[in-house]
Amino acid sequence: QVQLVESGGGLVQPGGSLGLSCTVSGIGISIRGSTMRWYRQAPGKQRELVAAISSGGSPNYADSAKGRFTISRDDAKNTVYLTMNSLKPEDTAVYYCNFVLRDYWGQGTQVTVSS
Repeated sequence: QVQLVESGGGLVQPGGSLGLSCTVSGIGISIRGSTMRWYRQAPGKQRELVAAISSGGSPNYADSAKGRFTISRDDAKNTVYLTMNSLKPEDTAVYYCNFVLRDYWGQGTQVTVSS
């Protein structure tokens, strides 16, 4: 069975930083050939794409994330990261990791930006 486990969420003040990680596990599983994505969903809103990184390491970001967020990956660890800087209250959401090739999702990690 494939598992995606997100971690690193929590409460942070506006302007602060937070780093998220998503580790994929399972027998014979590798993220090496897959695009990986981070999504988020706030209460009452649709899930939205925040960032994506190709198997070759090329990143793409939503306009709301550009200049503030960085997506990265470590294929040897089957892990994708999202580093979030200059956080705003509107970044508050549950953040989900998506293993695109296999269409697997994590359970999400809560990020709350509040003073």
